[in-house]
Amino acid sequence: MLRKLINSLIPGKNRIEDFLAFPEGRRIYREFHSLRREYMDQDALKVINRLNRHGYRSYLVGGCVRDLILGKRPKDYDVVTTATPSQIRKVFSNSRAIGRRFKIVHVIFRGKIIEVSTFRSVPSHRLDKKKSKKSDVMLRRDNDYGTPREDAARRDFTINALYFDPRNESIIDYTGGFEDIKNGNISVIGDPDISFREDPVRMLRAAKFSAMLGFKLSPECVKGIRRNKNEIEKASPSRMLEEYAKIFRTGRSSEIFTSFWETGLFQVLFPESVSAMDTSDQRSVSFMDTSIGKRLGVADKMLSEREDLTTTIFIALFFVDLVKDVFLGHPIKNIINYVRHQIDPLSKRLQLSGKDKDRLMQIFISQRRFYTDHSQGKNKPEHFRNKIFFYEAFMVFKVHSITVQDEEAIQKAMFWEFGPRAKPPEPSKIVTTFIPKNYNKKNKDRPRRPPPRNRDSEN
Repeated sequence: MLRKLINSLIPGKNRIEDFLAFPEGRRIYREFHSLRREYMDQDALKVINRLNRHGYRSYLVGGCVRDLILGKRPKDYDVVTTATPSQIRKVFSNSRAIGRRFKIVHVIFRGKIIEVSTFRSVPSHRLDKKKSKKSDVMLRRDNDYGTPREDAARRDFTINALYFDPRNESIIDYTGGFEDIKNGNISVIGDPDISFREDPVRMLRAAKFSAMLGFKLSPECVKGIRRNKNEIEKASPSRMLEEYAKIFRTGRSSEIFTSFWETGLFQVLFPESVSAMDTSDQRSVSFMDTSIGKRLGVADKMLSEREDLTTTIFIALFFVDLVKDVFLGHPIKNIINYVRHQIDPLSKRLQLSGKDKDRLMQIFISQRRFYTDHSQGKNKPEHFRNKIFFYEAFMVFKVHSITVQDEEAIQKAMFWEFGPRAKPPEPSKIVTTFIPKNYNKKNKDRPRRPPPRNRDSEN
C-alpha cells in the first residue's frame, strides 16, 4: 500500500484514479435497474453466498452483468472474489484450478461450471508512463492480486467492468460502463494504445461487440484500432482460431467480419484473401459486396435454416478466392501442387494444424468431382459420398455456387443434395445456433473443461 502511495506522488506516474470515472465505485441500486436474483443462475449465486459466508467479498462480473442489463440470457456466469485460488479450493471441494498466465478456479456443478477468479491489480507498466511507451507491454503473466477498484481499472472495456452484488441487488460501477451500455457505446478503459498492445485480441473483440450488440465504437477506440491493427499479428494463433470458431457459431459472422473490414483488421488478418478478391479498390467497397462477404452471408443464412456447418467449412470460405480454378469444373494439371501452393501462405499465417490443412486440400481438390455426376467405377456418386471429406467439400461447393449464382453449378448441387447425404465427419466441430431435438441429456450433465480464457475479456 505504501509503495502504491509513493508511486502516485512520483512525476511520470499514473494513478489508478486516472482510469476510473468513479474511483470510489458508484452503487446503482435495484430501483434503477431490472437485475434480480431470481432470474439469475442459482448455482452462481450459491458460489457467491458461500464465499461471502467465509469472509470473502464476491460479485458477479463482466459479460453476464452486461447481458442481463441488456435483457439477454448470459452464456455463462463469472464470479470474482477477494479469495485467492488456493482459498477458493478450500471452500469448494467440487473445484479445480486451471490456467497458467491467469489462475482461475472452476467450481463444478451438475451440468455446468462456474468460473471464479481473484481480483487483479493494474499491470505495473500502466502506472509508469515511460514504461508504457516501450514496444513490448503484452501481458504474459497476470497473477498479482488487487482490489475491486484495481480489477475494474485493468479490464478491457467499460461495459465489461461492472460488478453485481446479490446481497442488495446493486450494480457497482467504477468505469462508467452502466451509462455506456444504456447509450450503446464501447469505450476502452485507459489508453487504447496500451490496452491493445497488452492484448491485441481486444481489438478483435471490440469490433465483435460492436456488431453483435449494435453498439458504436468510441472515436478513441476506432483510432486506437487503426493505429495498432498490425499488433493483431502478435496474438496467439490458437486464441485467434478459438475466437473465429465463436464468431461462426453466432450465425452473424458476415456482420462481425464487416466490422473487422471497416476497422482495417480484416486486411491485416487475411491479406492473401484480400489480394485475391475480384475488386481493384478494397478501401471503397463494402465488405458484403466482396466475394468473402457474400459467402459468409450465404453460410449465415444456411445456419439460420438449420444446416449443419463445421468450422472447417467456414475457414475454407476464406481460401476460395485463392483457388478459383478448382471451381471451374475443368481438369487442372498438377492440381495437388496447385492447391498446396495457393493455400500455403494463409495456412501458415493462421497456423492451421496439419490435419486441418489436409482437409482443406481434400475439399478443394475434389471440387471438380461435383460436375461429373454420372461417372462409373470408383468415381460413381455412391463411392464419392462415402469419402470422409465429402460433406464439407459439398457444402463449400454449394455455398460457392449460390454466391456466384451459377445456375449450372446450383443444378449440380441439387443432384448431390438428394439421396443419403453424408453427415459431418466430426460432430464436435459442428457449428450450430440451436440445440437439436436429439440432444443427449447424459452428455449435457457431464461438465466439460473449456479452454482457458483470457480473463481481461468477457463474452
